[in-house]
Amino acid sequence: MTAIQEAQERPRGARLPRSARREQLLGAAQEVFVAQGYHAAAMDDIADRAGVSKPVLYQHFPGKLELYLALLDKHCEALVDATRNALSATTDNKMRVAATMEAYFNYVSSESGAFRLVFESDLTNEPAVRERVERASDASATLVSKVIAEDTDLPEHESKLLAAGVCGLAQITARYWLSQGLEIPRDEAVRLVASLAWRGLKGFPMHPTDPAADQGGEQVADHSDGSSAE
Repeated sequence: MTAIQEAQERPRGARLPRSARREQLLGAAQEVFVAQGYHAAAMDDIADRAGVSKPVLYQHFPGKLELYLALLDKHCEALVDATRNALSATTDNKMRVAATMEAYFNYVSSESGAFRLVFESDLTNEPAVRERVERASDASATLVSKVIAEDTDLPEHESKLLAAGVCGLAQITARYWLSQGLEIPRDEAVRLVASLAWRGLKGFPMHPTDPAADQGGEQVADHSDGSSAE
């Protein structure tokens, strides 16, 4: 149920447990911020959307920036969690790449449009906003880099650079796909982008201590004769 629907079904000012009221206000604020952006949104709009008085809104959030940052924290955490879940869902590296791409495409194509608060904010000049977004991006890249570092000979800083590239590819292509209204089903778009990322990553050799490398199992590297494993 959306904040609008909840507001319509409850009498204005009806009492809710504090935690439930906070979630209702966050839901209403999200709808307003996504639709209008930070600067055009007003606390009056958010209170009206939630079906509460403005004093009730200020009881939970002292100002518009604090409300925006609370939402940003929520959705930055959701992005990092989605990346973590994608990587932990399998031990197959090719599938991990696909799962990571899928996580970003799902995040961007969510009906809530909350990704706009993270990737398309009109408040990036605010240090607190920029710090949260950069921290989330870095956290996601760190998760990916650990997998790369574990499976290759690459040092940590090189693994992190590649991981940032993987996450950046996922984010930018997902947003482009959504904004252009491309006639490509989401699953097919994910497959295409995952294939691009995998073809690059598998060019790096497996770590020498990895048994799969010694036994001729599937590797991140291309075959020595120039052929490539799919």
